[in-house]
Amino acid sequence: MKLAASFAAVLAAFSLAPTAQAAGDYVSIVQEIPVNAPADTAWARVKGYCDIGAWLKTTCEITAGKDGEVGALRKIAGRVEEVIVATTATSYTYADIDPKILYHGTIEVRTVTPATSKFVYTLFFDQASIPADQREANRARRAAMFKGVLETMKAAAETR
Repeated sequence: MKLAASFAAVLAAFSLAPTAQAAGDYVSIVQEIPVNAPADTAWARVKGYCDIGAWLKTTCEITAGKDGEVGALRKIAGRVEEVIVATTATSYTYADIDPKILYHGTIEVRTVTPATSKFVYTLFFDQASIPADQREANRARRAAMFKGVLETMKAAAETR
């Protein structure tokens, strides 16, 4: 009986505790493109952290840290700041330092055969701050933009 009373007291305490803030509305966009080049060749041609400036036809500068290393900070188009938060031999993951949409992106190259590979781009973000009626259009715009980036990366990787 004492155990049941104690359990009831714990449940009552939890029910009176303040509620957590609303959870995010997380979205992932994952895109792939085949590359007619070995993974190491493809990666060597696109691994620069500020290569994205050329792919998006804008500016990009490393403002802190060393290109390709965890902690490197880039500024795209003079306004978007992103930091590398993880790397592997053939990938990097970055995060926006502005937490409004809490986005993270990963670009990686994967071996398919000894002579071919593929780029995989993953974007993960919280769309809670985007008005509900604009979320699908926002997601579609991001997907289209990074589809173009992947096509540009493919062309760079396949250049002989």
